[in-house]
Amino acid sequence: MGSQAVEATARTPEGTDLLTVGVEEEFLLVDPHTGAAVPAVDLVMEQVPAELRGQVEREFQTSQIEIGSPPGLELSSIRHSLGMLRAALADAAERAGVRLLAIGTGPVEGPVPPVVDKPRFDRMIERFRLLVPGPGNNGMHVHVGVPDPETGVQVLNHVRPWLPVLQAVTTNSPFARGADTGYASWRSVEWEHWPSVAPTPWLESHEHYQRLIRQLIATGVMLDEGMLYWYARLSAKYPTVELRIGDVCPSVDDSVLVAALVRALVATAMTDIAAGRPAVNTDHHLLVAAHWRAAHDGLEGEGVDFTNGELRPAWELLDRMVDRVRPALAEHGDLDEVTDLLGGLRRHGSGAARQRAVYARTGRLQDVVADVARQTRG
Repeated sequence: MGSQAVEATARTPEGTDLLTVGVEEEFLLVDPHTGAAVPAVDLVMEQVPAELRGQVEREFQTSQIEIGSPPGLELSSIRHSLGMLRAALADAAERAGVRLLAIGTGPVEGPVPPVVDKPRFDRMIERFRLLVPGPGNNGMHVHVGVPDPETGVQVLNHVRPWLPVLQAVTTNSPFARGADTGYASWRSVEWEHWPSVAPTPWLESHEHYQRLIRQLIATGVMLDEGMLYWYARLSAKYPTVELRIGDVCPSVDDSVLVAALVRALVATAMTDIAAGRPAVNTDHHLLVAAHWRAAHDGLEGEGVDFTNGELRPAWELLDRMVDRVRPALAEHGDLDEVTDLLGGLRRHGSGAARQRAVYARTGRLQDVVADVARQTRG
């Protein structure tokens, strides 16, 4: 989100509250010839245009770089910001002699680049040692404005059963160490090495949320609130809920689709809260199983149906979610664009499916890298 201020809602002339949305995306920097991750973030940062540096940041490893869109009401503004930032960053990477990839983790075997030299990161390495995941673990975080933390906690309870569906939509890391991992999102598997990564628990109140943070820090599994790596949380910086379950999406179209679905999911939750409709307290262990299934199968496989605990095609669960949030999509003016983007997703498949399709045609991970780079730039 950069340094932009965030307003939670805006009121239309008709008096309807609409929710702001903003997107953070993490990218991998790779050698343009081999596709292996390279520790080039400082070189790339030097090439970023001065007027965009407030929206570009270093991430945890020196092979990663992050952008943040300003929050807004219109999907068109999110699309414009992400497209401009991705193109500028891809150009900066090329000037630095590397390539920018919107991919969950590095597909090609190579050394693990070092962590960025930062006191907080140094403390993380000192405590957690070998938990650093692979060549770079790249996610997408979507922020949606909420009026206050208490409402935000209730929203987290309402959205948690739908997060495995969103995870399946964003799967974009099937390859690692030069081979197909058998997972649609290997990033998810690597990410879960950290002890504070987990599905968001059922929360009784904002005070309960804060108490859990204090207790987790006291146990040593977190250094600070920034290490609360639940799949959805309250932002520590902004008046937003932050959904952080997904791999970074390969294209701007994919990112815009996910941003719209997340906002509609939050808006639907707020409608339910206002109407006094309770959230479904999904069993934690079934939720863990659903997230594992989403990481394994992605959008092209099966997911867990929480109504009965059985497996259903992931696309069926996504269609069910879209039906659930359709009024919110329409209210925000997003329904037509989301319908078009879902049609594109059906035709092209998830990011993981696209990568596997390229590899099936050519048998070369370098071709996979080149195709992801093309989608990244747009």
